[in-house]
Amino acid sequence: MQDSASAGSQHLGWKAPLVNAARFWEPRRLIYNALLVAATVGWVVFTWPLFRPGLTWSSLLPMTGLALVANLCYCAAYLVDIPLQLSSFSDAWKRHRWMLFMAGTIFALVLASYWINDEIAADFIR
Repeated sequence: MQDSASAGSQHLGWKAPLVNAARFWEPRRLIYNALLVAATVGWVVFTWPLFRPGLTWSSLLPMTGLALVANLCYCAAYLVDIPLQLSSFSDAWKRHRWMLFMAGTIFALVLASYWINDEIAADFIR
């Protein structure tokens, strides 16, 4: 009986940090996605003649795939957040995890801009 009680307490040990992480990260996912969409739309609008031939119905599937990859990368924050919540640094981490959000979002914007510039636009220039 002792084993099932300790298993239950271990389950509760992960539940609170997981819920806390979701409450912090999921509302910010909307901001993250909105910024990536804004950056992508900005590139397309400001370089419209270049991208016009590439915006077809057949490009919708690859763009959707890239959006899914961006959101999968966003989930990496949980791999950092949950262990830090379970550590002795929990209180400090909860006060400063917004910096991980900012760094990750900036990295995603730089990566998206690079991808658009170097990988996608290069196909239309040739």
